[in-house]
Amino acid sequence: MTDAPVIGVLALQGDVREHLIALAAADAVARQVRRPEELAEVDGLVIPGGESTTISKLAVLFGLMEPLRARVREGMPVYGTCAGMIMLADKILDPRSGQETIGGIDMIVRRNAFGRQNESFEAAVDVTGVAGDPVEGVFIRAPWVESVGASVEVLAEHEGHIVAVRQGTALATSFHPELTGDHRVHGLFVAMVREKRMPRSL
Repeated sequence: MTDAPVIGVLALQGDVREHLIALAAADAVARQVRRPEELAEVDGLVIPGGESTTISKLAVLFGLMEPLRARVREGMPVYGTCAGMIMLADKILDPRSGQETIGGIDMIVRRNAFGRQNESFEAAVDVTGVAGDPVEGVFIRAPWVESVGASVEVLAEHEGHIVAVRQGTALATSFHPELTGDHRVHGLFVAMVREKRMPRSL
C-alpha cells in the first residue's frame, strides 16, 4: 500500500521479528530502528518485550534515549509491550539501578508483577477498541499498572490489574499480542498512526 504508515520496531533487544511480522500483517511498512537517524524516518514506533533494564541501557548507549523522549513528547505514536510498557511509564515502582524510562504515559508500573518466567501464562483479555472476541494475552514476566493519571484510558484488566492503557498517541500492554498470530492490537496501533498522519482540516 502506497499510503501505508512506516512504523519502526526498537531493535535493541527483545522479540523484534515478531512485531515486524505483526505490523506488516496490519498493513504497515515495518522497519528496525537502532539509530537516531532511523528513528527520524518513522511515523510510529513499537517498543518490544524483552528486558527493560537492558533496553534502557542500550538506548542510552546507542544515543537513542533523548531522541526517543523528544519524539514521544512531540506526539509520535508509540506502542510498548511488556518491557515496552515499562519503558513508557512515567514512573516504575521498583526500578533497577540506573534504569531509565522514555515516559509518555502517566502511570506507575510494577515490574515482573505477574511472576517469574516459569509463571508465564495465557489469558483471554477484553481490550477496548479491539472488536470481536477477546484477545489472547501472553504474559511473560509481565508488569502490571499500579495506577494511572486522569488522562490515561484503561483499555483492559486481568484479575483486577490494569494490563492495557492508552494516553493520546501512546499505547501499552502488559502482554505480547505479537506472539499469537492475532494482529488486531497491532491493527489498533496502525490505525492510531494513520490518524496522526492525516492532515488536519482547515
